[in-house]
Amino acid sequence: QVQLVESGGGLVQAGGSLRLSCSASGRTFSSYGMGWFRQPPGKEREFVAAITRSGVSTYYADSVKGRLTISRDNAKNTVYLQMNSLKPEDTAVYYCAAELGGYATRWEHAYDYWGQGTQVTVSS
Repeated sequence: QVQLVESGGGLVQAGGSLRLSCSASGRTFSSYGMGWFRQPPGKEREFVAAITRSGVSTYYADSVKGRLTISRDNAKNTVYLQMNSLKPEDTAVYYCAAELGGYATRWEHAYDYWGQGTQVTVSS
């Protein structure tokens, strides 16, 4: 069983920055692929970013490339999402997810465990 806990969400003005964190339980975090997804109000959940177990490879949705950066610290069992130049359309509940095979994928059904989500609100 893997438990994921997100933190760092909040209210920020357009153009501002936030850093989300996702802490994972268990001793094998370094073997998981990790992803960030988000669900805007009234919309389906969508892929944001993913990172392989080593952290060498990362993938992004086109809408966030150049503004959001995923990273991980395997010594701290934590994955991060640095969010810069935020826009009102980034407003959503953000979820982290773990893929036990170590891969990074935008396909949400590949992920085995999910956090409870953290709210990010960007005001115009």
